Amino acid sequence: MSLKDFNFNVHHTQNYARVGVIETHRGNINTPAFMPVGTQATVKGVFLDDIKKTGSEIILSNTYHLMIRPGVERIESVGGLHEFMNCDLPILTDSGGFQVMSLSKLNKIDRDKGAIFQSHIDGKTFILSPEESIRIQKGLNSDIVMVMDECPKNTKDYDKIKKSMELSSDWAKRSKDAFGINEHKGLFGIVQGGLFNDLRKKSLNNLIDIGFNGYALGGLAVGETQDEMFDVLDGIKDHMPKDKPRYLMGVGTPSDILGAVKRGVDMFDCVMPTRSGRTGLAFTWDGQIQIRNSKYKNDNTPLDKNVTKFNLNKYSKNYLNHLFNTNEMLASMILTLNNINFYQNLMSNIRDNIKQGTFDEFHNKYINKL
Repeated sequence: MSLKDFNFNVHHTQNYARVGVIETHRGNINTPAFMPVGTQATVKGVFLDDIKKTGSEIILSNTYHLMIRPGVERIESVGGLHEFMNCDLPILTDSGGFQVMSLSKLNKIDRDKGAIFQSHIDGKTFILSPEESIRIQKGLNSDIVMVMDECPKNTKDYDKIKKSMELSSDWAKRSKDAFGINEHKGLFGIVQGGLFNDLRKKSLNNLIDIGFNGYALGGLAVGETQDEMFDVLDGIKDHMPKDKPRYLMGVGTPSDILGAVKRGVDMFDCVMPTRSGRTGLAFTWDGQIQIRNSKYKNDNTPLDKNVTKFNLNKYSKNYLNHLFNTNEMLASMILTLNNINFYQNLMSNIRDNIKQGTFDEFHNKYINKL
């Protein structure tokens, strides 16, 4: 049986906001889409069958973590990441660049060799070049592959960001060469340039010259304000190719997503719904709830009366407060599932409102509430 080619089409727009479909041989992805993060071949605390029931159509896994543990060879030996984790959804793998910056005990960037770094687990030295990152992602057999980039820390140093952007452009070309031709998978370039619009445009133009299946915006969600992030999106939105998916990496809060969709972004990922679920923060249509707070000790109402999926509303705030304050693992499981379900419900509502031409009203209603 022949495999379906990777493809993307936009079906509805309202100003810059748009609804589309990414086609992969493992299934279609309706955009705007949120990808739950399965860092180490699992979305923490949730079965994949339940992830699918939330409406999730793609998940993200992490090249850096999987190359360290359990190692790509172990995953490749069973046929790839889908077989390893028993997942039939499309999977996007990031390149590892962000984790090299944020997690490694010691790292050094060499233009030719790549990123030389020590594992945050045991201090072992690794070298992650653009070619090696692509080799690992091919071994993982992911459906969307990200180029290797350098993700600098948040800084106002123009020259430092310019140098980093130019390095990322060079590595993008090397990643494309290493990837070769595969019509069934997507290869995304990553736009860098910090908070400087001229560098962002230069980076994007370099990537367009190379040619990719999609274009991601990296180097954000690293400490800048929301207004600064939106300024970057405003500066680049008229220049992004209209016929390719646009992916804002590592973002974010529900209001981040609403504002980014308004500026033309199609894809998102973030650990926030799962990490928050493990620490007692719930996302609801009435706003965020920190369930550990003592005011919920005698509150017998559900987290969100509007939620019916998974019978999540049968658990009272009183009960969840008790579970968290006694460190019961069920607490994290319930809130993590609640949060992923909320995010996917948010994305579904975003898509519906764009189709109906009411997204601006929806955006304005919830941008400061969620």
